[in-house]
Amino acid sequence: MSRMVRKQVYIEPRQEAVLRRMARQTGATEAELIRQAIDRQIGTLSLPERDMRFWQDERAFIIGRIEQGPICGGRSWQREELHER
Repeated sequence: MSRMVRKQVYIEPRQEAVLRRMARQTGATEAELIRQAIDRQIGTLSLPERDMRFWQDERAFIIGRIEQGPICGGRSWQREELHER
């Protein structure tokens, strides 16, 4: 058996009752049943692969804006004025 990592989770009372009943019926520990449920859930997940092109395009846009420097004319308001509204 591989090294285990201790986790503490909160479950609802109804989940606890079902978990206890299943442990008694199957002879497995509650922890083993939880590990099996996690493994089943992991098996049903299909995480989408990240398409980094979108982030790279956005990053290039941001760098381009930074390289343009400050916008001429500045602003006509102060930050403090926004809080007075």
